[in-house]
Amino acid sequence: MEVDHFDPRQKRYYKQDYANLFLATRYCNGAKGNRWEKQNRRLSGERFLNCCVEMDYGVHILEDPDTHEIVGMTPEGRYHVRNCDLNAPHLVQERAERAQMWALLESKPMMAKGNWSSSGDEYLLKYMEALRTTAEQMIPKIPYLSGEELAKRRALKKELAKLSGL
Repeated sequence: MEVDHFDPRQKRYYKQDYANLFLATRYCNGAKGNRWEKQNRRLSGERFLNCCVEMDYGVHILEDPDTHEIVGMTPEGRYHVRNCDLNAPHLVQERAERAQMWALLESKPMMAKGNWSSSGDEYLLKYMEALRTTAEQMIPKIPYLSGEELAKRRALKKELAKLSGL
């Protein structure tokens, strides 16, 4: 993880101000670089999301539960996803792995059959705790796309698949 300057145009003291600093992966920081939206784009709503101001990105970005790609729901969200390259293959893969881990961790309790010793139970508990620790260190959960928006996205993907199969 790295500290990125939200607005790289800031000068002197303001550049290091808390409101201008945020945590980013090395990859996303490199993808954003010194990019900053132009005034005409800002007027149309295209801008980077500011984590120091906007605590809930759920209005702007959601995760597709089928593909684990991030979907920009607003001009701001689409701009942020595109310019930080949030759908890079390695990030999509990590979100898919995270979803699998949390699905396992949050599933119904498991029952062990056979001759389990107390040391076997301890091993299973340690394994589950290690899995939880790993999942907590991954990309945080992002609200899933659902309802009508998810149905539209699935229909569009189906149509695109048909067209590419021609």
